[in-house]
Amino acid sequence: MDFALNDIQQMLKDSAGKFIHNDYDFETRQKHSHSELGYSEDNWQLFAELGWLALPFAEEFGGLDGNATDLMVLMTELGKGLIVEPYLSTVVLAGNAIQRGGTAEQKEALIGGIVGGELKLAFAGLEAQSATDISSINTQASTQASGVVLNGKKQVVLHAQSADKLVVAARSHNNNGNIALYLVDANAEGVAAHHYPTNDGARASDLTFTNVAAELLGDSDDAAAVIQAVLNDAIVAVSAEAVGVMDKMLAATVEYTKVRKQFDVPIAKFQILQHNMVDMFMECEQARSMVYYAAITIGEGNSEEQVAEANKASQFLKWKVGQAARLVGQTAVQLHGGMGVTDELDVGHMFKRLTMINTLFGSMDIHLDNLVKQRQAA
Repeated sequence: MDFALNDIQQMLKDSAGKFIHNDYDFETRQKHSHSELGYSEDNWQLFAELGWLALPFAEEFGGLDGNATDLMVLMTELGKGLIVEPYLSTVVLAGNAIQRGGTAEQKEALIGGIVGGELKLAFAGLEAQSATDISSINTQASTQASGVVLNGKKQVVLHAQSADKLVVAARSHNNNGNIALYLVDANAEGVAAHHYPTNDGARASDLTFTNVAAELLGDSDDAAAVIQAVLNDAIVAVSAEAVGVMDKMLAATVEYTKVRKQFDVPIAKFQILQHNMVDMFMECEQARSMVYYAAITIGEGNSEEQVAEANKASQFLKWKVGQAARLVGQTAVQLHGGMGVTDELDVGHMFKRLTMINTLFGSMDIHLDNLVKQRQAA
């Protein structure tokens, strides 16, 4: 298995790394996070100009036809800046759902707006009781004289406050037990939203739908496979982001121990702390290898065996990255001492982001439990 980056991926890595280094330092990130929008609209337009918003979409709709490995490269670099722009919600989740499940007309109408930076989306998919189980979604779609309407609740919908449209998972209006995807205007009548900042500096919302007009996404009302594929892509994306965060935490910790002194000696000289930082490095590298493996595996095909392997790879990835993030995050905070959890230092914010990533799309404990049950059933 070849883990080397190709020329395009290397250019993508370099451009994203340059942006984070030159234009997205910690103070800038905090300013954007605390703004009214919760992110920078100028940066969003820059993402469009650089082609990052076009990366995973098909060329026929204005995209760059990138794959999960290309997205992995970008997300790793963006993770080092703790970006607060709605890239995950618009591109990786909702935009991906449209590309995978939408009709040709829907793709033509929507993807161009995403690529150009004019359209922002949010994915109102899973619910509190369905962190990994698509079949337990309770939001209902029904047919009335006016058309299809939605009723139900969604929690922790990322960046719904800035979204123009929502992609909502609900039980099919055909009452056949299927889970379908629907397009909803974010400001439609019947949509009630409670917006709030998340612990990691981003934005999320709890949404309630009361007879909200909706449009079926795609030709089929059975979108379970589409949702699972979107979640697999999203797990790779946030795991790659976590690797970028961990790389930054390791570098910051090594640098801090070189300048922090006890008994007139840099604490980097203490053997036990050297062992701690070696453990951090090993966890970073193991997580990186698992991200590569999962990104390659989920792009191998759509046969039944390949889909099953992709689902398993994403579960293993979520478990491994959660385990690595816990060790790296806790060790970095401990080696920084009390200042490691202050708002003024980026290490504490990186730890919060790693903690949030662990909860997204099911925690490492949930995925490990699912893997054990699958093994026992086999």
